[in-house]
Amino acid sequence: MSLTIQKVLLRAAELRVSSDSWQIDTELLLAEAMMTRREYLRTWPEREVDPAALQIFETLFARRVRGEPLAYILGRKDFWDFQLQINSHVLIPRPETELLVESALNLVGMQGAKAEQLVDLGTGSGAIAIALARELPGCKVLAVDRSADALALASNNAARLGAANIRFQAGCWCEGLTPHSADMIVTNPPYVAINDAHLQQGDLRFEPTMALVAPDAGLGDIRTIIEQSRTVLRNSGWLLLEHGYLQGSEVRDLLAQWGYRKVESKQDLAGHDRVTLGQWVTLGQWVSG
Repeated sequence: MSLTIQKVLLRAAELRVSSDSWQIDTELLLAEAMMTRREYLRTWPEREVDPAALQIFETLFARRVRGEPLAYILGRKDFWDFQLQINSHVLIPRPETELLVESALNLVGMQGAKAEQLVDLGTGSGAIAIALARELPGCKVLAVDRSADALALASNNAARLGAANIRFQAGCWCEGLTPHSADMIVTNPPYVAINDAHLQQGDLRFEPTMALVAPDAGLGDIRTIIEQSRTVLRNSGWLLLEHGYLQGSEVRDLLAQWGYRKVESKQDLAGHDRVTLGQWVTLGQWVSG
């Protein structure tokens, strides 16, 4: 027996996908299976769903019921003003990370920070690097990641989105980078403690552990980046780090301990410290103000 779009959605609704947006998720999965847009489903609810499309939908829907993130199932995720290809080798870009991009652009546009050479450490899908490269076409962006799979995906995303001013390099944080070569370093490193209960909840269960978890209560990689970045940044260069919503004070302290100036945190829409930044000024050249 054939089923209409409306009946398929109603039947799926009875299972209640484990998501706050289960209805949207279901519509997106059915649209994917039918190779159409979500708006089509709402415009033509009485149209029948082809048996082949229904079978594809049931397979996709079963994955979502098991808790697999929608971005991994669809293979894409919106970020900034573009859409990225996504797979399970990289973290799923989150809205909070757009604050990191905004903070970098504010330094350039409002505070006149130099941006000839930017570095994105742990680029993953390339979200941050691509956003900055597109917004600052005159700059050169170096995107670094230790995962070959992540670099391949990020490179494909950059090519597809026309971000030709990005160069990709394999590496672990600042190791192997040219000294005094960057005006700005941005990073969304692992910052979750290995015993954090959130790792057993929601999307985190499916995301790559090495992109999530850091030693020393989640601060190990942040500490390494803060220390290493001093040799890569040019005089008056900036380091911007995304971190956990309870880590702002500790990250500010680390930046201050390693000699960074003008340290401050930026808050996300929930009012939590989410991005912390500091300026590296070569000893003897710091001018208060």
